[in-house]
Amino acid sequence: MTGTAARYLYLARHGEALPDHSGLTDDGRRQAALLGERLRGVPLSAVHHSPLPRAEQTARLIGDRLDGVPLHVSEAAGDYVPYAPKAEELPPDSADYLMSYVARFAEEELFKRGPELAREALASFSGPVQGNEPRHELVVTHNFLIGWFVRAAQDAPKWRWLGLNHCNAALTVIRYAPGRPSSVLFYNDMRHLPEELRWTGFPPEMRV
Repeated sequence: MTGTAARYLYLARHGEALPDHSGLTDDGRRQAALLGERLRGVPLSAVHHSPLPRAEQTARLIGDRLDGVPLHVSEAAGDYVPYAPKAEELPPDSADYLMSYVARFAEEELFKRGPELAREALASFSGPVQGNEPRHELVVTHNFLIGWFVRAAQDAPKWRWLGLNHCNAALTVIRYAPGRPSSVLFYNDMRHLPEELRWTGFPPEMRV
C-alpha cells in the first residue's frame, strides 16, 4: 500500500561566481567540491540546478563526488524575484529601503515571471512525497530562492524572503513530514568549508 513519506530538501547557493557571472572563481570551484564531499554519504535521489552557468558548474562539481546521482536543470531553480511586496506589507522603518531594493528589477520579473516560477518551485520541491520511503533531493540555486523556501517553511509573510541571506556553497536543509509542520533542520551551514572560503557572497558588515 502506497503512503506518504518525508522529503528532505537540501538547498545550496552556487559557489563564488566570477564578476560577470559566467562561471565560478577558483574559490567557487573549491567550495563546490567540498560541498560535494560533504554530501557524499547522503542518499540523494537527484540534484536539481538553475540553468545559469554558476549554478550548473556548481552542480556538476558536486555531482562528480556523488555516486550516480542524476542532475536535472530546472528553470524554477533559477535566479529571480519570487515575490514583490507592496509598501503597506512592510515594516514602516524598513519599507523605503526594501521597496527601493526590489524596484531595481524589471516589472516582468516582479509581477509575472518571478511569481510563476516561485509557485512552480514550491510545487516541485517542497512538501511530503508519495511512497513509503523518504526522499532526499538537492537544489543548487541562488540566494533569493533559498530565502523563499525558508520563508515558506516558517509560514512567514511572503515578503520575508527579503533579508534572508545565504553564503556561497552553504547548506540549508528543510524536512517536510506528513502530518507535521515543515522544519528547518539547519540554515546557512558552512562547516564543510575552511575559514578562508566562508562568508563569500555576503557584504563585510554581515560576516560574523
